Amino acid sequence: MAAICHPSFINRRPEKTLFPLGKTYATPGAVALLQELDLSPFEFIARHWQGDWGNLDPEDVQANSAALRYGYRVLSSYEIGSGQKLWIITEADRSATTLLLPEEY
Repeated sequence: MAAICHPSFINRRPEKTLFPLGKTYATPGAVALLQELDLSPFEFIARHWQGDWGNLDPEDVQANSAALRYGYRVLSSYEIGSGQKLWIITEADRSATTLLLPEEY
């Protein structure tokens, strides 16, 4: 996995964030898909960080609400490209956030 750190993203931290991200990583599949579609990972990281969970079913949205209260894992799922999904998962201990494809889970 590749660590993601870019000074321009750090300087543009969203005003409202809900939890610490920890170190940010991306799997090879996520990196390849984002590059193929010419998309920046930082837009999706910011959405995740602010509580825009993307395309989740109601049960997963409810699980994220509990995660914020009780310190569980946080999941976001974004449809990008032609129906492909990008997941972002922040670990329960908030030590790391990873961008990945569902099949890499």
